[in-house]
Amino acid sequence: MREMAWMPLIGAAISAIGTPDLPAALAALLRAAAPYTYTVIFGYHGTARPLDLFDDFPDEKRKVFVTDYQDGPYLLDPFFLAASRPVAAGLYRIRDLAPDRFYQGEYFRNYYVQTGLAEEIAFFAPLRDGATVVLSMMRDKKTFSARDLRALELARPVVEACIRRHWVDLVDRFAAAPAKGLPAQSQIEQSFHSFGQGVLTGREREIVEYTLKGHSAEATGRILGIAPGTVRIHRRNVYAKLKISSQGELFSQFIQGIGAA
Repeated sequence: MREMAWMPLIGAAISAIGTPDLPAALAALLRAAAPYTYTVIFGYHGTARPLDLFDDFPDEKRKVFVTDYQDGPYLLDPFFLAASRPVAAGLYRIRDLAPDRFYQGEYFRNYYVQTGLAEEIAFFAPLRDGATVVLSMMRDKKTFSARDLRALELARPVVEACIRRHWVDLVDRFAAAPAKGLPAQSQIEQSFHSFGQGVLTGREREIVEYTLKGHSAEATGRILGIAPGTVRIHRRNVYAKLKISSQGELFSQFIQGIGAA
C-alpha cells in the first residue's frame, strides 16, 4: 500500500515534536499523502490577530498570504470564522465552511483571488485552552480529489496528536505577541459592531457584517430573522449613508477602519 511509504515520515514527525522541525516534518508527511503547493499553519484564539506558526511560501507570495491577511482580511476568512466558533477537529474544504455567497463576496474578490489558489483545505485542531491550530494545504493548479482527501484523513490522527503536543503553550504565545500597530483584541472584537458608528444603525452594522462575510440576502435574513427584502433595503441605506456604490467600496472602508483604529 502507498501508505506504508509514510511510516518513516510519521516517525520523523513524532520525533520532531517540541522542536522547530515539527511543522516542516508535518508538511513532508502530508505532501507524501497528497502533493500540494503551499503550507501555512495559523494559530487562532478568539478574534485576536492570527499567529503565523509556520509557512513555506516563497518571499513573493508571503505578503499576500500572511502579511496582508494579518492586517485585517482574516476577520472575513471562513477558516478564521470557523475557528472562532469553534468547529470540531477535522479536515475541511474552505467551501464547506464558507457562506453561501462567499465566491461572490468582497473578501474573495478583493483579497482571496490574489492568492491564485485552485483550492485550500485545512486540518482544524482545537486545543484545550480555547485556541485552535489550523494547518492549511493549498494547491495552485487543481483541486484535491476524493482519493487525496481519503489519504489525508488517514494521516489526521497523527497530525492532530502532533499539533496538540507541540503547541500546548499557544495561548501564552498570544499573550506575548506584540500588537504591531493593530487594534487590541478587545477592539478587534468590536470591529463589526463599531463600523460606521454615528452613521449606521445597529441593524445596518449587522447587515454589513454578514454581507462582507459572504452571506446572501436570504441567508442574512434567516440569521437575523428578517425578510430578504428588508436586508436589501438596509444595504441600500448603508450605501447611501456611507456614500458608496459597491460592496468593493464597503470592503475597502471596513479594512481601512481596522488599520486606523
